[in-house]
Parts: sequence; C-alpha cells; structure tokens
Amino acid sequence: MKILAVNAGSSSLKFKLFEMPEEKVIAEGIFEKIGLSDPLFKIKYGTVEEKQRVNIKNHQDAVEMLLKVLVDKKIVSKLEEISGVGHRILHCGEFYNDSVLMTEESIKNVASVNDLGPLHNPANLMGVDAFMKALPGVPNVGVFDTSFHTTIPDYAALYAIPYEYYEKYAIKRYGAHGSSHKFIAEEAARVLGKNKEDINIISCHLGNGASLAAIKGGVCVDTSMGLTPLEGLVMGTRSGDLD
Repeated sequence: MKILAVNAGSSSLKFKLFEMPEEKVIAEGIFEKIGLSDPLFKIKYGTVEEKQRVNIKNHQDAVEMLLKVLVDKKIVSKLEEISGVGHRILHCGEFYNDSVLMTEESIKNVASVNDLGPLHNPANLMGVDAFMKALPGVPNVGVFDTSFHTTIPDYAALYAIPYEYYEKYAIKRYGAHGSSHKFIAEEAARVLGKNKEDINIISCHLGNGASLAAIKGGVCVDTSMGLTPLEGLVMGTRSGDLD
C-alpha cells in the first residue's frame, strides 16, 4: 500500500511517497515558487535526484505534474496504487482532537478558522482540493498541528484577558507542532517500554521553528506556543516572548 504525505505552502508543495506499513520512502521532493516566476521541481527516488524549472501556475498544476511524473518514472505503475493522501494542515481550531478524513464538512470547518492561520491554512486546503480533484475516490486525511494541544486545560489555554475576547474572537493558546510532539510522546513511551498513558515528559521540537510541550499521562497539558507560533522559544525568524 502506498500513501502520499503532502505539505502544501502558499507557494510550495512538499511530498513523500511511502510504502506502508514499512514506512519506506519511495520518492520525495518539492515544488517551489508556485505561482511565481521560474517554479522549481525537485524529486528524489532510489539513487536518482532530479531538478528542473517547470511551467506551472498553481497547486493544481503541481499536483497533476507530480502524479504524471510518478507514473512516467515508473515510481508507481499506475495511480491506483496510491491508497491515500495525508495532508499536514496547521489549524483546526477547536473542532478536532485527532486526524480526520477530509470531507465537505471537515473542509468547511477547517476553512472557518483560516483567520487563525492565514498564511498556512488556505494553502494547506488548496493542496487538499487539488488532490481530491486529481485522485477522485482516494481518501484525503488532514493531520493538524493544533489537534494534539486540544487537551490543554482552560487554566493553561486561556489568557489572563477578558473572557469575552475568547468568546468573540477565539483568542486562546492553540499551540503548534502538535504532530511532532505527539510522535515524540509515542516514541518516548516505546523507548522507555511504557504505555503512552504512563509517561510524563517535556517534549522539545527544535528547529527553525521551536516549541516545548508538557505531556502528562500521554496527553498535552501545556505548550510554549500560543494564539500564534510567535510565542515561546527564540526561533530562526521569531523572537519568542518579549515584554
């Protein structure tokens, strides 16, 4: 079974094709500068690495080209080999505490919180739309950066500001990097030989973007990022907390 993992940005589309359940990477790559001048396509499969300037105008063009390349390069013999597409999506607000099948209803719910992730969410949903059109009938699943943090209790999630700001404008601590923190928690439990429900850890996602999460009994109870990813640690292009 082959699963395609996708991360669609405002002008990019990253992808990895996995053979499951082995989690073996068959192919990976990126489209850069989508919708801008001189878009670039890079792909790696086996020992082959290729890159080329391409004539694409939008994410739909990128998806159609990717699927054509997968068949033309014999990475897959036919598109029907792809059993599902997983999408990294930034924000699901308070709708979902786990990954969900992308349907008309779930897409509508995620789009309703685009104002909480204006740079990422619309682009992520463009990727969902493009693959749903290019691979009709193939399940598309949304994996959200915020869903792991929906277990944070109100006393940690709500800011010390008038409660009406939360009621009217949904201002609260949503966190980010949730899929990473969830993976770290599960891996820590595996390495320690414990059930996930029995671990209490501080997980660290450290990169150009960075955050910490407090995980108690296998679920998140606090995190360093807040309403936006700006809060918390110093990062590559974010100052972190400042007074």
